[in-house]
Amino acid sequence: MNKRVIKSIKLIMALAGMCLSMNVFSQNNRPNILVIMGDDISRTSIGAYGCTYIKTPNIDRIANEGVLFTNAYVCNPKCAPSRACFLTGRYSWQLEEASNHIPVMPLKWRFYPELLEKSGYSIGFTGKGWGPGVYYGEHNPAGWEYNTLSCTPPYQGISKKDYAANFEDFLDKKDPNKPFCFWFGTHEAHRKYEKDSYKKEGKDLSKIVVQEFLPNNELVRSDLADYGVEVEYHDMMIGKALESLAKRGLLDNTIIIATSDQGMPFPRVKGQMYDEDFHEAFVVRWGDKIKPGRVVTDFINFPDVAPTIMEAAGLKPDEQMTGKSFLNVLLSDKSGRIDKNRTYSLLGRERHDMGRIEGDQIALGYPVRAIRTDKYLYAHNYNPNRWPAGDPEYGYNNCDNSPTKSYLTELKENDPDYKYYLMSFGKRPSDELYDIEKDPDCITNLATDPNYAMVIKQLKAQMDKALKLQNDPRVLGKGDIFDYYPMAREEKLKKMYKEKYYDMYEKFYEKYGYKSVPMPEGWVEKDGEN
Repeated sequence: MNKRVIKSIKLIMALAGMCLSMNVFSQNNRPNILVIMGDDISRTSIGAYGCTYIKTPNIDRIANEGVLFTNAYVCNPKCAPSRACFLTGRYSWQLEEASNHIPVMPLKWRFYPELLEKSGYSIGFTGKGWGPGVYYGEHNPAGWEYNTLSCTPPYQGISKKDYAANFEDFLDKKDPNKPFCFWFGTHEAHRKYEKDSYKKEGKDLSKIVVQEFLPNNELVRSDLADYGVEVEYHDMMIGKALESLAKRGLLDNTIIIATSDQGMPFPRVKGQMYDEDFHEAFVVRWGDKIKPGRVVTDFINFPDVAPTIMEAAGLKPDEQMTGKSFLNVLLSDKSGRIDKNRTYSLLGRERHDMGRIEGDQIALGYPVRAIRTDKYLYAHNYNPNRWPAGDPEYGYNNCDNSPTKSYLTELKENDPDYKYYLMSFGKRPSDELYDIEKDPDCITNLATDPNYAMVIKQLKAQMDKALKLQNDPRVLGKGDIFDYYPMAREEKLKKMYKEKYYDMYEKFYEKYGYKSVPMPEGWVEKDGEN
């Protein structure tokens, strides 16, 4: 057999394989998609990731019956930008206004739920979709809203929305001949919590594991225990959703993704550029399409999810999507590192909450870009003169109020625990480097150690090169634009900044000569949770 014939046979076999693959995701056999999005739940709070004091049997089930990713990362750890990356398939610094928290979502961006709806899917969401912020269009970027059914939650602070019942309502009303794409977004474990709810659950404070950046005292352990109660409520609702799918015979043809938009709402976690915040739990189940019990170490990012879902639904990723599909990783039967190119993640933040001022400019951000590899986290703080959690005079507003926060901010310099205040609220150097293998809680900054100078140089070069290819305004010297984009909460801005307040739309126009995305006429923000 000559080489030409062999080559022709190989080509025919490759084409046959492609056709078979396309048939798996054909219009007649398209998978349903259920995204379970927690609100402020750390990876370290999940049983499948080693947590022992919080019980998450349903998330653990998804992991055991599917695949668990050990290196999944949000792009920007705050609700609105994190969810925007997930829904658009774009990196945070590519989202203009939507790279900030509480923005007006630019009309130009397209979201995978609406793209799936146009291709024949029924779409919907319950609980918290994209937000907080303002969006154009008839429905939330996550889908049509299903939040009419309520329940009596066991504790104060837990939402009254009956997520499971609303999911059932969606399944009852959707076209039975269409596949579905549903966003199951709980509000848990967002603060506030009912204080000492852990006592009613019979939790043992001696079992609580406290991270190294927090003081290990009864107050903090109690706060963590109350947080754990809400994580378990979130998991319980997931169990009900799985039951709904099973009784309808939909479970095995549904791609189930369970994750969270950021880490737990504690000082030095939520909204901050450390591993506890942006390194997320991410588990996926898909019937017999995914070999059960796999553990994958490939680096995946929130912008990668939308193109993956598009491909799984038999569609090409939208041209706006800059993330890379990892469908090949999902469908592999291997564990460990599958795609040899998935060896790092890029991360960043701009303006999160209000409460920072510089000169005559209000509502400034704390810009950071970071790169996370298997061994290291390197972060560059562009304005180290600013307070990373917000200005003290505005109550460190980029940190949710809590018993732990109150304890730390009331400490005096001579208190032995004052070091914990500095770790959470003190100013930071331009460069931070942590050996994650030895120091997962990011306590010891190696950036000043000359032995690591070459490591920093290499990581910064790698990060900046990748960000320039993505046209990140921050590394291109045009990052000030993020501080000029308006925020959507004008009345709160007026109340906070008082005589220093100014119209941010006018300021943007003065600076850049064109109008920022305006508020839709008559729009009222429905979800004020950060």
